[in-house]
Amino acid sequence: MKVKNCDVVIIGSGVAGLICALSLDKKFKIILLTKKKLKDSNSYLAQGGISVCRGKEDKEEYVEDTLIAGHYKNDRKAVEILVDESEEAIKTLIENGVKFTGDEKGLFYTREGGHRKFRILYCEDQTGKYIMKSLIEKVLERDNIKIIEDCEFLDIIEKENNCLGILAKKEEIFAIKSKFTVLATGGLGGIYKNTTNFSHIKGDGVAVAIRHNIKLKDISYIQIHPTTFYTKENERKFLISESVRGEGAILLNQKLERFTDELKPRDKVTKAILEEMKKDKAEYEWLDFSTIKLDIKERFPNIYNNLMKKGINPLKDKVPIVPAQHYTMGGIKVDMNSKTSMKNLYAIGEVACTGVHGQNRLASNSLLESVVFAKRASQSIIDENNISVYNNITDDIFKNIVDKVIVSDEKENKNIIEKRIKEDEFEKNRQISNGWFNKNGIKRRYYFWRYKYKCNL
Repeated sequence: MKVKNCDVVIIGSGVAGLICALSLDKKFKIILLTKKKLKDSNSYLAQGGISVCRGKEDKEEYVEDTLIAGHYKNDRKAVEILVDESEEAIKTLIENGVKFTGDEKGLFYTREGGHRKFRILYCEDQTGKYIMKSLIEKVLERDNIKIIEDCEFLDIIEKENNCLGILAKKEEIFAIKSKFTVLATGGLGGIYKNTTNFSHIKGDGVAVAIRHNIKLKDISYIQIHPTTFYTKENERKFLISESVRGEGAILLNQKLERFTDELKPRDKVTKAILEEMKKDKAEYEWLDFSTIKLDIKERFPNIYNNLMKKGINPLKDKVPIVPAQHYTMGGIKVDMNSKTSMKNLYAIGEVACTGVHGQNRLASNSLLESVVFAKRASQSIIDENNISVYNNITDDIFKNIVDKVIVSDEKENKNIIEKRIKEDEFEKNRQISNGWFNKNGIKRRYYFWRYKYKCNL
């Protein structure tokens, strides 16, 4: 088996993985591998935008908005870091070529559900795409970063809870021996029937963590996005950005009656839609663009063009929408520097659980979290460039460890992830049922909306 050597191996090419690579000193030899092509990440699909604190006077409100959305299950320290470092994160993106929408007077800000003010920067209605294009361009310019596309991540290589590298497959199985390993593998969406995610993003990093007894946190906190385009086809659901509602679109039931506040946090809007669908005995409800005062073609060109291709003209027609799985708030437990419970192993982006999101993610905090905590991971690697363990592991010893690794398949990965989600959900329900009573003294059962709707595994 071939063995490659590097200082840092990064698995995943979303915003988190790319920022991590770009934030490391050029003296580091980096291998970045991705399951498909560089752009094939959920980051690329992000529409709405990226949140940023609007000065010191906004800090308390932004922190509180995030905590409210997360039902106060967030790690407050992580939230404060996110908010405090948000302006620097935006600066990093701009320095890497990202051009947010604006004019000669400055950048434009929009608002989304759960935010009490306009604090979201965007690039038309394809923010993720434009950020990714800029970051990919910068990564390709770096001589110290080797890119391996169409490469499957199989497992990590460890000895005595020290990560020594990874096992991967591109045509043939090979190993990478590295001082530091960074998991940026994305969420779990690909294991769900109804999801906005790419189908190939199936929780590979989480599955590996489970097999190696790496600590997880809140893995059952799964977010459902309220508004995706309804179709009977078995395909990835087309997301209709929350910023559409932020700019004035309203939700209507089958009687064409407005039934909720569209700018509540996502879980509350999702709940309202699902309840209305149940009342109406319908498979979808309606999103009405006619109340938007901006030029829809100019503000939402991607959404407009995609809906037109599907035979819906949002300038005249109401758009059928339905909730679908969107995001994983939980994941591999990390500290404030993105370190996992295994030495020399980091996790960033959706695969990680910093505690920022709590039980429900505030809109447009995901891209921000990716940038902030990827930068922190890189700084930690720079600060802790300790190669003592690495030096003690010769290539022969490494190969001997590799030979003992048993490769698992996707079906097994899905099974162990599903089992862990159910275990976490059961434990949370148990804790709540032991001490949570309604006003009549009757115990209330807490449950997750992924089981209430057909986003099932």
